[in-house]
Amino acid sequence: MPDKNGPIVVYGTSWCPDCKRAKQFLGEHRLQYNWVDIEQDSEAMAYVEEINQGKRIVPTIVFPDGGLLVEPSNAELADKLGLHTKATRSFYDVIIVGGGPAGLTAAIYTSRESLDTLVIERSALGGQAAVTQVLDNFPGFDEGISGADFARRLSNQARRFGVELLQAQDVVDITREGQYLCVKTAGGAEYGAKTVLLATGSRYRRLGIPGEDELIGTNIHFCATCDGAFYKDKEVLVVGGGNSGFEEGLFLTRFAKKVTIVEFLPEVRASAILQEKVAGRDDMEVITNHAVRECKVENGKLAGVVVEDRATGQTHEWHPDGLFVFIGMSPNTAFLPDTFDRDRYGFLLTDKTLMTTVPGVFAAGDVRAGSTKQAASAAGEGATTALMIRDYLKSLG
Repeated sequence: MPDKNGPIVVYGTSWCPDCKRAKQFLGEHRLQYNWVDIEQDSEAMAYVEEINQGKRIVPTIVFPDGGLLVEPSNAELADKLGLHTKATRSFYDVIIVGGGPAGLTAAIYTSRESLDTLVIERSALGGQAAVTQVLDNFPGFDEGISGADFARRLSNQARRFGVELLQAQDVVDITREGQYLCVKTAGGAEYGAKTVLLATGSRYRRLGIPGEDELIGTNIHFCATCDGAFYKDKEVLVVGGGNSGFEEGLFLTRFAKKVTIVEFLPEVRASAILQEKVAGRDDMEVITNHAVRECKVENGKLAGVVVEDRATGQTHEWHPDGLFVFIGMSPNTAFLPDTFDRDRYGFLLTDKTLMTTVPGVFAAGDVRAGSTKQAASAAGEGATTALMIRDYLKSLG
């Protein structure tokens, strides 16, 4: 029986792609859940068979209120979780794609300017900042603030000013129709607007090595706060020696008994203060000038990691229980048509008003070429862009 005060329970198998998708959806929305591999738990398998009239159907998801979903789509999950997924209107002064610091700050400003504003976010509000353990360099929080609390406050502030917020909605296209812009979602909805702000942020880059795709969501992760708890008293490998790798590695020590950070380059790029924190721990190790070449897979699980010593060319096989990858960011721009100019990395090019090469469409935050990829500067760009949008709309008459 479900625990009314407990987390969501996901019953599945390591090889099931729909199980991975459901876990990713819950993780993106920062919803706590317990994962039960029915192939490793005979009682859980019997429970799933009982629920599904003798069939082993996964994922089977049980909610604290006793609710049950079997092989749910993302839309069904969103509906069960009470996420606001449909806008109340079909036309807005401003549509903002992305609900991170840039998008939500811009929404606060445009709404205060009496501009009807809709924010469309594909996952949880708050963006990358929301899954950061602690924001201790954001102005105004002298003792730091957790990413989740920061996201909650920012979202509540936007709602207070009348911003309409949609979640679990993927925007798949933006086109111009005469003097208006049309924003289309994966669910088939279309919303019109006078202006659009792209604040879709960026995502963690993948390693691009054999075995990676099969293990994402099982033994390969991109968010320590989402998946670190699965590695209690285990050993994990963090790939990437920048600030993110060191910060997430430090967080993982809450659960893992050993955290190893591996960096491709001869020297790490993390800040001095982070390097000092890591150096002061007995349960962390940093290895430089090594490249992760392959993840070996057996029965849908990680069996070993092939690593090359770039100085000697020799390869070694390591056996961590899981990998957390932090090797940089790629912009979330794949859904945009070729009418948007990008730099060689895919980040959007803008003019001095932060407008893209499509008139009426602006960009702010991590998705924009030249941005600093910091939460504070993303919020600043959001505010700046909102004022540029106000002036642009005035020029239209």
